[in-house]
Order: sequence, then structure tokens, then C-alpha cells
Amino acid sequence: MEKVVVIGQGYVGLPLSVAAARENYNVVGFDVDKKKIDSLKSEISFIEDITDEDLSEIIGSGKYHPTTDPDDLIDYDIAIITVPTPLKDALPDLSFVRDAASLAGKYLSKGATVVLESTTYPGTTTEIVVPILEDLSNLAAGKEFYVGFSPERIDPGNLRFNFKNTPKIVSGINHESLEKIDAFYSSIVDETFRVSSPNEAELAKLIENTFRHVNIALVNELAIYADLLGINVWEAIDAAKTKPFGFMPFYPGPGVGGHCLPIDPSYLSYKVKLKAGETFKFVELANELNHFMPAYVVKRISLGLNKIKKSVNGSKILAIGVSYKPNTSDVRESPAIHVIEQLLELGANVKVVDPLVKPKGVSLNVDFVDLTLEEAKSSDVIVILSPHDELDLRIAVESGTYIFDVRHVTTGKNVEHL
Repeated sequence: MEKVVVIGQGYVGLPLSVAAARENYNVVGFDVDKKKIDSLKSEISFIEDITDEDLSEIIGSGKYHPTTDPDDLIDYDIAIITVPTPLKDALPDLSFVRDAASLAGKYLSKGATVVLESTTYPGTTTEIVVPILEDLSNLAAGKEFYVGFSPERIDPGNLRFNFKNTPKIVSGINHESLEKIDAFYSSIVDETFRVSSPNEAELAKLIENTFRHVNIALVNELAIYADLLGINVWEAIDAAKTKPFGFMPFYPGPGVGGHCLPIDPSYLSYKVKLKAGETFKFVELANELNHFMPAYVVKRISLGLNKIKKSVNGSKILAIGVSYKPNTSDVRESPAIHVIEQLLELGANVKVVDPLVKPKGVSLNVDFVDLTLEEAKSSDVIVILSPHDELDLRIAVESGTYIFDVRHVTTGKNVEHL
């Protein structure tokens, strides 16, 4: 039975660990966060895509071992790096990748395989990860051990596409590496797609997220100007999407969040500027537009309150949803949080409704409440930021309170849309 080490047990690493354990790999889930590992050992999941029952199943089978002890990595056959790649001072921060590569390198033995899944700029696998592995192991990459890149495609809360049925891009630094990596992923996912080198695989991931980032920025700007022109942008988008070719609908929102869109395109922009000395204009413009959206949402709320002769200062605001998108508890880079922070700075009295997010999981000085008719009626404005399916938004509409619906999920005489 092959031993698979997954370095990083978050939104990417945990689903991968579960999938591998179910296919009879001996999986070691490593993370430096002791609280996270203690939770996993107690069979308590902290992400929606993996249930407590899933953890109980694989831990009970003896195929999954969550740990903070680096020595548990000894004699691994495959190591997969799924650590964060954030921005630090607006620049890519690969410190977690370097630390993970150092860990994998320390325990690397002849014939083993190392795969990077963390999103990053092209060249990271060959220029950063491989040298670290070779230096610490005194082994030759591509000959004595194998290396490649396979971008993660986890979409938290997506009920249609999961780790197993989402096609997996695979790459290797040479043919032997590609064969090893493809064989592993083919055993745990339905479909793999080979590319010629890690550079193409790394760029493919950035293309996917830059595509979304740019198009969201486009519709956000359209929403701003459609409102000034008195045009219903939502109706226009619905009309446009009836075209069966050459169009894909994107919708306005309070900005972008999560572990991908606010960060990944900047990795591509950084690499372009580093190598070509040029600015990636589309990415920079999209960043500017999407970063502006929380402030624009606050502006629209202020204008809506003015219409009913109220100011933001002192108003009671009920904010529905603080996660970065509906049906997930993920609050990383959430634009909803930025909206709430700005409302608080303007003197609003904000309460939050979010059954998926724990209050201690966000640094907001607000009360979390249930969505009740009483709470809705006692508010001056209800702001729908991240509407989860389990919330009955009819309560908000029936309250008669002014609603500013950023996501266009409600209708009524008291509802205004972004």
C-alpha cells in the first residue's frame, strides 16, 4: 500500500486526503495548525465539502492519519503540497510553499514523487520546488525522484462538481514524472488531462481564475453604469445569455473573495512584470474594479437610506451573509466583510445573519442573530450579501423593510438590486 503525504489540510488538502484514503492509499494529512489537526482527529470537519461521517469513515478504516509531527512523513511514496499562496505587501508570498518543499525534501527517498498543487506563477515548480528538493535529498529530480504540478480545482460549496468528478490537469518535469503523477491522480479522479510541463499547468490555473476575475469586473462596472442610466443590468444579462454560442453569463456582486480570485491573477501579473517588464493591464484594471465594489455597495446603501430619510450613521442594518459566496463558511478575502467594516466605520449598528459562519471566525465587532421577522422589522435596511440556500429570504421581503439585494435573489416593492 503506497503512502501518500498531503501537506496542508485545508479546503484543498482535506478533500484530496479523503479521496486518496477511499482508494486504499495510506494517507498522512500533515498540517502545522494543531487546532485543525485536533479537530480532524476528533472526526470533526471544518469545511462543508467533507462531513464528520467522511472523517469517521477514513479514520476508522485506518487509512487516514492527521498529524503535526513531521517524522510521520518518513518513507512516503507520494507527497502533495496543498499550502496557501497568499499575497504579502501586494506581492506573491511563497514562504509556505518553500517550507512545505523543505519538509518534503527532508524525508524524500529514491523513487518517491512530489506534486505541487498550490496556485502559483509559472516556473515555481522547476525554479523553486525542485532545487529545494534536490538540495535537501542529494537526489536528482527526474532520475532518482519525480516532480510535477497539478493545479487544485476545489470550489467550496459546489454541489455539482467535487474533487472526484472535476477533470485534473497533470504535469511532470519529464516523461517519467508525468507517468507517475498521472497514474496517481487517475486512481482517485474520473478524468485527467496531461500537459507538456509544469509551466503550462501553472499557467492554466491562472488562466481559469483570471478569466473569471476579469469578467466579474466587467459586469460589476456594467452594473455601476447601468444604474446611472436607469437600466436593469440583471435583465440585460439574462437576455444576453439566451444566445447559445459565444457568451457566458457572469453576474455583479459585492466584489471577489475566497482563496483564488482576489489573489491568483496577481501572481500572473507579477510574473509578467518580472519577466517582461510590462504591466498586465487587464488584471490590474480588474483588481481595481473588484476592490472598489464594497465601497460602491456601501454608497448604494447610503443612497437607499437617504430615500427613506435616514443616514447610515445610527441606522440599524441587518447584513445577510459574511462568507465570500453563498453556501460556504469560507470568509477568506470576503467582500461582505469589507462592506460591513465600512458600514461600521460610518456609524451603522450592524447585525449579521450567517448560519454557516461562526462569530469567532471573523474579526467583526457585531452580533450574530437568526433571520426572524422581528429582527427584519426592527432594521432600517437589510443587505443581502451572501444568501445561503438554507435561509428563508421571504422573511426579509415580508417584513416590509427596505432591502438592498446585492445578489438579485429577492423581489418585492421594498427590494432594490445592485
